[in-house]
Parts: sequence; structure tokens; C-alpha cells
Amino acid sequence: MQNEMEDEMLSGLNVLISHHGNIAIFLLMALESTCIPIPSEVVMPFAGYLAYVHTLSFWPVVIIGTIANVVGGLIAYAIGLYGGRPFIQRFGKYVLLSPRHMDKAEHWFQKYGEVTVFFGRMVPAVRTFVSLPAGIARMPIWRFIIFSALGSLPWNFAMVYAGFQLHAHYAVIAEKLKPLTYVGAAILVIAVLWFWFSRRKGTQSRS
Repeated sequence: MQNEMEDEMLSGLNVLISHHGNIAIFLLMALESTCIPIPSEVVMPFAGYLAYVHTLSFWPVVIIGTIANVVGGLIAYAIGLYGGRPFIQRFGKYVLLSPRHMDKAEHWFQKYGEVTVFFGRMVPAVRTFVSLPAGIARMPIWRFIIFSALGSLPWNFAMVYAGFQLHAHYAVIAEKLKPLTYVGAAILVIAVLWFWFSRRKGTQSRS
């Protein structure tokens, strides 16, 4: 059942890209960076295949995907920036998070944010959500844009190049990257649990 759903998704994305080309690539890659789990390891290799058959052009596809990642990332960044602290102030008490915890998260991202954004853009699952905490932590926006672009560019190049080289077998890329996707998802879960439990432990020790 799961394989059938994945095949349908793959087919749907391919049809969309085939019909709308660079516009579809921009839209899909922007949505991926807006915390919507659209797999770029499906979108960009297929675009690479279309570049191989001369339906699209190699470098424009890479650049469009990278710009779309930055644009979508800025949307998620803005959500975190303008919604993050009020959300914690209103609902954080239900999960034992406080504005003080937000201060610590902001300090972490201000200190290590560039590294987090840069490498996070090259890890499946993580790359989809990395922009939100950057906004919550109020990472300087120009640094966010620069490191988001620098991290997205090699990922998009690698995916397009792989699809270009594998030709009609581009779909194998998503299958090969599945383990890495699970690793990325596990990193997200562990990070969230670590943050929540460490804050909860600190709250209980002061009560």
C-alpha cells in the first residue's frame, strides 16, 4: 500500500514538472522549504533527467531550485520569527516551555546557526524544517539567506546531476536516499525530545 502511494506521488510530481517545467520546480522546492514535506530527492533528479533529454536546461534548474529553497525558507523563517515567541508565551506552559527556554534556543542558534542551516540544507527531512527554528531564534536574516543558499546549492546540484547521469533510472535516487531520510527524521525527533526533556528536567528541579 505504501509503495503504491509513493508511486502515485512520484507519478504526480513527474506529471506536474513535465507540464509546467521550471515553474513547477520553483513551486515544489519553495513548498518543501516551507515545512511541507515534498521530497526534493524526487523533484530534482527528475528535473535532471529532463535536462538530459533537453526538455529543461541543467544550470537554470539548479539555480531555480536553490532560489526556491531560499524563498520558501524565508516564509518558514518569518513564521518562526513572528509566531514563535507569542506561541510559546501562549501555549508553552502546556509542554513546560517558557520564554526563558526561548532565550536559550535563540542563543544557541545565534552561536551555531550558520552551521545548522548550512549542513541542515543537505540532510533529507532536516532540510525541510531547518528554517523554522532559525526564525524562532532570530538568526540575522542576511546570514540565514546566505547560508541557506550555500547549503541548498550543492544539494540541488547533486540531485540534478544524479538524475542527469542516471537518465531514465532517476527514480532510484529517492529509494537509495530513504535510509538517509530516516536518519534525518530521527535527528529531528531526537533534537526535539532532547530539548523538551532537558527543559522539563530544569523546570522540575526548580519547582
